[in-house]
Amino acid sequence: MFGYILRRLLVAIPTILIIITVAFFMMRAAPGSPFDTERPMPEEVRRNVEAHFGIDRPLHEQYFNYMRDLAQFDFGPSLKFRDKTVSEIIAEGFPVSATIGALSIALAIFMGSILGSLAALRQNRPADFGVMGLAMVGITIPPFVMGPVLALTLGLYLGWLPTGGLDPRLGMTPDRLILPVVTLALPQIAIISRLMRASMIEVLRSNYIRTAHAKGLPSRVVITRHALRAAVLPLVSYLGPASAALVTGSIVIEQVFQLPGIGRQFVTAALQRDYTVVMGVVILYATLIITLNLLADLLYGVLNPKVRYE
Repeated sequence: MFGYILRRLLVAIPTILIIITVAFFMMRAAPGSPFDTERPMPEEVRRNVEAHFGIDRPLHEQYFNYMRDLAQFDFGPSLKFRDKTVSEIIAEGFPVSATIGALSIALAIFMGSILGSLAALRQNRPADFGVMGLAMVGITIPPFVMGPVLALTLGLYLGWLPTGGLDPRLGMTPDRLILPVVTLALPQIAIISRLMRASMIEVLRSNYIRTAHAKGLPSRVVITRHALRAAVLPLVSYLGPASAALVTGSIVIEQVFQLPGIGRQFVTAALQRDYTVVMGVVILYATLIITLNLLADLLYGVLNPKVRYE
């Protein structure tokens, strides 16, 4: 396993380097400048500011300077927020995004597994049709539509939950996390329930499940001890892409519910051409996605003894 992890990490290094390079030149190719404001800046002041941040130099020189600083884990200063580094901005927003993402994936796995298993055990019955119908609705309605609908219904009209933001005194309270977490988790609940249903039906038709029933084992034991463990394997394989989808999907959710996570900071920085903040968030997202995919593969090997890391 150690050799497998090492090979995956060695492959991840050039992948991240390519992502950094593409993001760097795409940001520089975008029209506008970090120092474009409603009131034009005097040309001499503009030249001094650009020289201070080093963006007056040739593009290739900026790239190599950035990569040199990055090798020392220095993401640089923000070009728009005075006296703030990129590391400080990410440290402020990451706990919010991580909390929303972790709760969403936990909710999606829990609800999706239960609904998918229920649909499989009641195949071609009203419960199956109902779960799959709801799953299709969850897949077709994107979070940027579902979010405002839930906020209007449960927040403004019924007044049950806050519509957005964090509590000024208490921060991330449960009542303010419910709407963004549910909104982000709904599409994944739909996908996981469909995936779990298909996997569970296939496992229930396998020979060793028939043998377990033939031995007189109770259905509850057969399902919980034998069928579920095998049925969950495709779900584990999907956890990597699902986690990546939740990480990137939080960008929209944080905008809808006005949450100060790194997704919202990423959008603001991109609009303001804050190159260093955008680059820092892109690197963080890329690292998270690669790491989560690796962890999902390792977990699959733990649950499936047939897997060999060769």
